[in-house]
Amino acid sequence: MKWPADWALERPTGRDVLAGLSLAGLLLPEAVAYAGIGNMPPQAGLVALFAGLLAYGLLGASRFAVVSATSSSAALLAAAVGSLSLGHLDWRMSLSAGLVGLTGAMFVLGALARLGVASAFVAKPVVRGYTFGLALVIIIRQLPSWLAVSTVGSDPLSVIRQLVAARSSWHLPSLLVGLLALVALFGLGRRMRWLPAGLIVMGAGIAAQMGWGLAQHGVHPIGLIAFDQISPGVPQLAWAQWLRLGELAFAMVLILYAESYTSIRSLALRHGDPVAPDRDLLALGAANLLSSVFQGMPVGAGYSASVANEAAGARSRWAGLVAAATVAVMIWLLLPWVAQTPVPVLAAVVVWAVSHTLRWEVLAPYFVWQRDRLVVAAAVLAVLVLGVLDGLLVSIGLSLFLTLKELADVRLAVLGRLKDSHDFVEQDLYPDVHPEPDILVVRPEAPMFFWNAERLMTLLQRRLSQQPQVKAVVLSLEESPDLDGSCIEALRELSLQLIRSGQYLVIARLKSKSYAVLQRAHLPGAVLTVLSIDEAVALARKQFA
Repeated sequence: MKWPADWALERPTGRDVLAGLSLAGLLLPEAVAYAGIGNMPPQAGLVALFAGLLAYGLLGASRFAVVSATSSSAALLAAAVGSLSLGHLDWRMSLSAGLVGLTGAMFVLGALARLGVASAFVAKPVVRGYTFGLALVIIIRQLPSWLAVSTVGSDPLSVIRQLVAARSSWHLPSLLVGLLALVALFGLGRRMRWLPAGLIVMGAGIAAQMGWGLAQHGVHPIGLIAFDQISPGVPQLAWAQWLRLGELAFAMVLILYAESYTSIRSLALRHGDPVAPDRDLLALGAANLLSSVFQGMPVGAGYSASVANEAAGARSRWAGLVAAATVAVMIWLLLPWVAQTPVPVLAAVVVWAVSHTLRWEVLAPYFVWQRDRLVVAAAVLAVLVLGVLDGLLVSIGLSLFLTLKELADVRLAVLGRLKDSHDFVEQDLYPDVHPEPDILVVRPEAPMFFWNAERLMTLLQRRLSQQPQVKAVVLSLEESPDLDGSCIEALRELSLQLIRSGQYLVIARLKSKSYAVLQRAHLPGAVLTVLSIDEAVALARKQFA
């Protein structure tokens, strides 16, 4: 297979090297922290980091995107696998590898089918509301780590109730360590953004754990990071389990690609770079397949890491590859020390990492515009009340339902001639518009499809009953790129009704697919044209002249 010329890596620059070094300091603690969110051992987050940086660095299109485990994918993984593994670590690792592998395979199939154009399948209000609610859920789930209290289940409201009930058992040293780490992270992040705040605070926590004996005060480290326990391969699962994981993988693909494409496209627009959705699908697929083989977590292009890469001065995909090499060296030299990271410090890193999504200004425009407010609010509440996975599915379902409802409530605009010109515009919008004598000119204000076809015909029949003098109907379908079977049947019934009434039908402004299918349908008495409404009106006059 010949490597495409435009996929070749450019020569690395000094800015790429510096950006990669800076990025490594951010990604190492986040990878370990996101493994905790996913209820996975620390090495799973590090494997995902290597897989994402390497695969996207070689195959991806964006020069700024950083592909690694993300907070949303980690939380979704924990919710999806937790209910199937019944708490058994080996089963959890196998199911996780299967889920990540199927996610990667779906990405690759999507790239081969050129489905990159469907990148906006999940509406932005859903993604933003979901990530806002998810950040709240993740933060609430870190509270037991700060208070050293064991809780059952992952429902945020249940976690809060259990913590309140166990308030007499709260561990104050762990809480103090966590709060100090969080204050330090926010302080460094705001005052000295060029410093790897997460790595510095993580290092300070390790020093305190080893030098001051925090374990003697009940503050425990994260424990062993066991790369030697990784056994590369494909998990051995039953067919029923693969089917169940396939359903969950579809949800994982939706949220991962929506999150990734939002990050990639935002940075591309900012710098005038081209986007290649199908190529990014392939790169994300390869990254997840590689992560699955080595029992890693699902990966995507997170917005915060990608923006940090841009801010650090990256000029090409070499920055991600340098970051991967740097993290590998750090793990090789410092692995025993990383395992001594205090659990409350890691929880603070998680809270700090997801805090950027808790910004009201991201959601506020939808309330100012008075558009998609219900979708945003429902997405936030669905995650909090129903959980990570069910909340995502309900949010997506609500978004699609409201979209279909909007299309079903389509208007039928009545058009007239603008003064003495050849232009036809909506009669209610302009004062100098007059209707055509004996001809009703109408246009659906949305694509015609099975959900709104009958409603459109009802609106048209109602209009005809109000204008009995009409001799011909000109129906403009310029908003409909294609027509399904329900539309064809509705148009056939309309043409038959007009024939019985001694009236004529001209369907105008047809797109190529709509024109071809209506020709095959042979609508009785109907005249089809791709020409303008003015020319369609002339054709209609010839019919009853």
